[in-house]
Amino acid sequence: MNRLSRFVSLSIIPLVSIFLALLIGAIIIVLSSLDTEGSLNFMLPFIAYESLLEGATGLSFLNVDDGVVSFALSFDLERAPRLLGNTLVAAAPLVLTGLAVGLGFKGGLFNIGGTGQVLVGGFLAAMVGAAVATQPVPIAVTVALLAGMLGGAFYGFIPGALKAFSGAHEVVTTIMLNSLAAFVIIGLVNDVFKITGPSFPRTADVGNAALPVVLQDGIFAMTLALIAATVAYVLIFRTTLGFEIRTTGANPNAARYAGMSPRRLTVLTMSMCGLFAGLAGAIEILSLGYYPAVFGTTIGFAGITVALLGRANPIGIVLAALLLGGMRAGAPAMQITADIPIEIIDIIQGLILIFLAAEVVIRRLLRIHADRAMPGELSTVSRSYGQTA
Repeated sequence: MNRLSRFVSLSIIPLVSIFLALLIGAIIIVLSSLDTEGSLNFMLPFIAYESLLEGATGLSFLNVDDGVVSFALSFDLERAPRLLGNTLVAAAPLVLTGLAVGLGFKGGLFNIGGTGQVLVGGFLAAMVGAAVATQPVPIAVTVALLAGMLGGAFYGFIPGALKAFSGAHEVVTTIMLNSLAAFVIIGLVNDVFKITGPSFPRTADVGNAALPVVLQDGIFAMTLALIAATVAYVLIFRTTLGFEIRTTGANPNAARYAGMSPRRLTVLTMSMCGLFAGLAGAIEILSLGYYPAVFGTTIGFAGITVALLGRANPIGIVLAALLLGGMRAGAPAMQITADIPIEIIDIIQGLILIFLAAEVVIRRLLRIHADRAMPGELSTVSRSYGQTA
């Protein structure tokens, strides 16, 4: 019963945050109908969210006939595999960047450098993938993925070492490293590794290192993400190293007194965070087949929302990534059907993050009992600022 109570206590705020974000999103959608239709359309949020769900899964609950809206549950078996595949394509890298942030939270670290780690991992995966493009598919894919993971791990090692040995806060260093990675890689692709032929600068094709399509797009990538989540879960909750990471995150002084090495654990934790983010970048680029000079991705920062929504637990992170991935995959259908810009998904995602950050306030307003004064995930930055390992 205690476990059930704890599960309810941990999950209620994410659920309330999602509900409130969708509610405010619905209000925005209703107000937008003033501009598009000339009057308030209170059914528009239902149509928008229904098309969002249908575009992500093939499941619909509304029927619109000559402007008359009625509730009717249906499931498009013909389109569902492709739509669910799109959801998995969007969700897989979010699982990995969520793990990159969530593992850091467990160690008392705020890894906001997922974007830079994704870029470095993707770039190295593209370089190595192009180098082994003619090798057998299993070898080429494996080598390219490992290169991306190692690249991300190295880029996570840097802020980890700076934190451990100089006390430099990881938020500051990772933000700077994000910009450094973006500009350096743009220069390399434009001036050093650019191939002739394409109308835009990019690296060579990865050939056989491209991610294989297994039954449906997204299944192979999601399988890798689920394996990573399983490894992260076992590491955090079933190994001595995971216990040391959690202990250091909770109280570095107590960990040091118990004979642990907070410095070593800080470097190791940030390196593993970078490894997960690098794998996400490798999946993105190997799915594309090359590295474009301008590779705009938000999955690094989206990992923060995923980690907070999933309570920094690998199982919760997978569920949160599927939710946000489904929103991204279904957004184009919502735009076509309800004429709602896909940017509303970014607004909803931002609102979810705001409500998650306001957990203490929400618990007080709803009179929800909390086991701790402030969630460890949210107190990490303020509690660790200025500390040295």
